[in-house]
Amino acid sequence: MKQVELNNFTIGDQTGFVFIAGPCVLENETAAMEIASYLKQLTFKLQIPFIFKASYDKANRTSIKAYRGPGMQDGLKILKNIKEKIGVPILSDVHRFEEIEAAADILDIMQVPAFLCRQTDFVVEIAKKAHIVNIKKGQFLAPWDVVNVIEKIKAAGNENILITERGASFGYNNLVFDVRALPIMRAMGYPVIFDATHSVQLPGGAGAASSGQRDMVPYLARAAVAAGVDGVFMEVHPDPEKALCDGANSLYLNSLEELLTTLKKIDGITKTEDRRQKAEDRKQKTEG
Repeated sequence: MKQVELNNFTIGDQTGFVFIAGPCVLENETAAMEIASYLKQLTFKLQIPFIFKASYDKANRTSIKAYRGPGMQDGLKILKNIKEKIGVPILSDVHRFEEIEAAADILDIMQVPAFLCRQTDFVVEIAKKAHIVNIKKGQFLAPWDVVNVIEKIKAAGNENILITERGASFGYNNLVFDVRALPIMRAMGYPVIFDATHSVQLPGGAGAASSGQRDMVPYLARAAVAAGVDGVFMEVHPDPEKALCDGANSLYLNSLEELLTTLKKIDGITKTEDRRQKAEDRKQKTEG
C-alpha cells in the first residue's frame, strides 16, 4: 500500500489509524480554536495522530438559507491561524475552481467533495495543486468505481491519495454503510478513511436541512476499525444541538475519549492480526 506522509506521522498500511475531526463548518474563530485545542490534547494523550477538519464554505447545503461558513478569505485565515497556533495539520473541502490555488497554500489535505468526485477537470486541478488529496467517495458510486477517480489524480502527477467512505444512497433520505467497501477500496493501494458521522446522516431528512442518527456512530466506527481502516473521520461539536451545520450527526466533544480509547484497542488487535497473517503468507511462499 502507498503510505502517505504528513508532518511526523504516516497514514496507511499497518500504522495505527489517523483521526480526522472538527466541526462541520467554521462558525467563528474562537470556537474553532477551542475545538482544535481540545482535540489536539485528547489525541496527544491517547497517542493517535490528528488532523483538524472544518469547512470554510459549505456549498452543498440543502437550503439556500442554510449557514455556509465565513467564506474562503476569512475561513482560510482562520484555518491558517489554527494550523500555526495549535500546531495541527489542516483538511478542508474545496468546491470551486477559483478557490483551489488559495486553499492549496494553506491546507495540508485538500478534499474533493462527494458530489464533485466525478468532475474530471475539477479533480485533476485539485490533484495538480494539492500536497495530499482526499477523495470523498460519492454516495452514488460503488466501491470499485473509485479506481477511476484515483487514475485521474495519478494522471495529474499526484500519488498522495486518501479515499473516504461516507455511505451510499439508500433512497428516501437515507444512507447505508457497507463494510465490504473498505477492503475493496484498500485493495486499490491507497489509505482508506471511514467517515463515521456522514455515514449516519439523513440527507434532507429534516426538510430544509439534513438530519442524522448520532447514536449509530460508535457502532459503525467500531466496525470500520475492525475491518482495518486507515483513518476515522468525525464531525464533532461542544453542543451539536446548537451547531450551524450537521448537528444531528455530529458527536459531542465530551463523548470522544471513551470512543477513541475503544477504537484504539480494536485497531491494535486488527493490525496485529494483519501483520501476523502477512508474515505467515510470506513464510508459506518462501517454503513453497
